[in-house]
Amino acid sequence: MQDNTRGALLMMGSMAGFTFNDTFVKLTAGEVPLFQLIFLRGVIASLFLFFLARYLGALRLGLSRRDWALVAVRSLTEVGATVFFLSALFRMPLANVTAILQILPLSVALGAALVLREPVGWRRWSAIAVGFGGMLLIVRPGPDGFSDATLFALVAVVCSTLRDLATRAMSVQVPSLMVSFMGAVSVMGFAGLASLPGGWQPIAPLNALFIVVAAGFILAAYLCSVMVMRVGEVSFTAPFRYTGLIWALILGFLVWGDWPEPLTLLGAFIVVAMGVFTLWREARRSRKNLAYPVR
Repeated sequence: MQDNTRGALLMMGSMAGFTFNDTFVKLTAGEVPLFQLIFLRGVIASLFLFFLARYLGALRLGLSRRDWALVAVRSLTEVGATVFFLSALFRMPLANVTAILQILPLSVALGAALVLREPVGWRRWSAIAVGFGGMLLIVRPGPDGFSDATLFALVAVVCSTLRDLATRAMSVQVPSLMVSFMGAVSVMGFAGLASLPGGWQPIAPLNALFIVVAAGFILAAYLCSVMVMRVGEVSFTAPFRYTGLIWALILGFLVWGDWPEPLTLLGAFIVVAMGVFTLWREARRSRKNLAYPVR
C-alpha cells in the first residue's frame, strides 16, 4: 500500500474515532455532569498520552521559556475548547456542531495572517471570506441573535483557533505529542476542580459503558493521529480530516434521527470546500504539523 493511501486511511480512521467518541459522549448528556464526564475521560486520555509520549521519547523538559509560555497558552485554550465544544454538543445535533467546527482551518489561516503575520495571498483571503459566509448559512442567527448552543460552538472555534495559533508559534524543538499530553492534563485538572462544588453523581452502568467506549474511540483516534504524521504527504492526507463530517451526518441520523436542513448542508459544503483549498495551499508552503487535538 502506498504511503499516501495509508495516510488517507489513517486520517479517516482518526476522524471516525473522534466522531464516534463524540457520539457516545453525547449519549450521556443530561445524565452525567459535564465536568465529571470530562475528568473521567481525561484520566484515561492523559494516561494513554503519557505512556505513548514516553515510549516515543517525546517528553522533553528542557524547552525555552517562550515555548513553555506557548504550551501554557495552548493548554488553557484547550480547556476552553473542550468545555465549550461539549456544552454545544449536548445542546445541538451532532452534524450541526461538527459542521461549525469545520471552519477551524479557515479561522486558523485568518488568525495566522492577523496575529502571526504569515503571508496570505488573495486566493486564500477569498477562500476565508467565502468559508465564513458558508458558516453563516450553518448558524443562521435569528431575530434574537445566536442561540446558547450556537454561541458555545462559536466560542469553541475561537478557543481552538487560539490553541492552534499557539501551536504554530512553537519552535520545532517542542514535540507535538508532549503538547497534547500537557493539554490533556490541563483539561483533566480543570474538570476535576470544577466538579468539586457540585459534588459527584453516581453513574448508571450504561453511562459508564458509554464513557469507556468513548475513551476507547478517542485513544484509537490518537493512535491514528500519531501514525498519519509519519506517512503520506500532508497536502494529500490533510483534506481527509473532513470525513469526520460525513461520520457525524451518518451517526446523527442513525442514533437520533437528525438530518441538517438544506441550507445547513449547503453551508457545510462551502466551508469544507474552502477548507480543503486552504489546507492544500498551506501544505504547499509548509509541512509543519499541528499537535494532535484533545477532544
